[in-house]
Amino acid sequence: MEIAFKPVVESRLSSVDLTKIPFGRVFTDHMFVMDYYDGAWQDARIEGIGPIEVHPANLTLHYGQSIFEGMKASKNSSDVPLLFRPEMHAKRLNASAERMCMPHLPEDYFLEAVRQIVLVEKDWIPEMEGSALYIRPFMFATDEFLGVAPSETYKFIIMTLPVAPYYSKPVSLKASHEYIRAAKGGVGEAKTAGNYAASLYASKMAKKEGFDQVLWLDGQEFKYAQEVGTMNIFFVIGDRVITPSTDGTILKGITRDSFLHILQADGHTIEERPISMDEVMAANQAGSLKEVFGSGTAAVAVDVERIAYRDHEIVLNPKTDSLAQKLKNEINGIRSGEIDDRFGWIHPVMETSKI
Repeated sequence: MEIAFKPVVESRLSSVDLTKIPFGRVFTDHMFVMDYYDGAWQDARIEGIGPIEVHPANLTLHYGQSIFEGMKASKNSSDVPLLFRPEMHAKRLNASAERMCMPHLPEDYFLEAVRQIVLVEKDWIPEMEGSALYIRPFMFATDEFLGVAPSETYKFIIMTLPVAPYYSKPVSLKASHEYIRAAKGGVGEAKTAGNYAASLYASKMAKKEGFDQVLWLDGQEFKYAQEVGTMNIFFVIGDRVITPSTDGTILKGITRDSFLHILQADGHTIEERPISMDEVMAANQAGSLKEVFGSGTAAVAVDVERIAYRDHEIVLNPKTDSLAQKLKNEINGIRSGEIDDRFGWIHPVMETSKI
């Protein structure tokens, strides 16, 4: 894949304080863009980030054919950018594309596009612990057509953003027994824009009640934990680490998968299965609920300090040496090159290398 490069005349980096970055609002100078038409991906380019012109009948605006990924680049002590399991993001993007009737993006195209945009914007990678260059690949339909049918043309873009840690303290969750995120047979497993649009109202109401996020429950009985608005969820009960199984309603989180690998390698007992809120509350009453935490690319890992479910409330006391923090420290250490990459997850980004 040949990528044309049209650099901006002057970088904005000198005007940005990378030690004070609001999440998701500061963008780097360039973006990667590629178009799909006549049955093939074409016109790959890196250009200055800016507005995209779309027709009012753009199919995505009306029918939501849009998917995305979220990943990070960090740096090691030699100033080399590092990517964490980028091939997993390529595979998940294509799984989402399949579910949303969108074209497959060759994995080597995805990986080379990520490599090139990271090389161009590597000076934007913050050096503070826990900070990173957030990478947002996304694909959307571009047909100008008012009809409920898959588009025949698409645009694939990668934006990059310097980011600080997503959560600076433990979070509180409201288990929703009125609204659902996903149901079996739906698109809950796809990282598609509509999933997040559907979550906004319940999240708004939870925040109005003083909670940080929604803990989504199953769409049939409102009984089983699924995931949090921005994360997968883990429960530590006794000597077991339990996380809901990915049954088509839960996003297959790459951080979640990484945690499972680490936990298994370290000898923890892991259970991937449905877990009901009744079980969680009973464990809390018995004193065996040791901790609850979320996992995700943005958050890495964050302790949960409070969960409200119907008329009940679980109050936890997260410790600084929690399992969540140990997992977070290992992932961040691997990403910075300070901890041995025992699983082969890190991919250095260099001029002559291929991912």
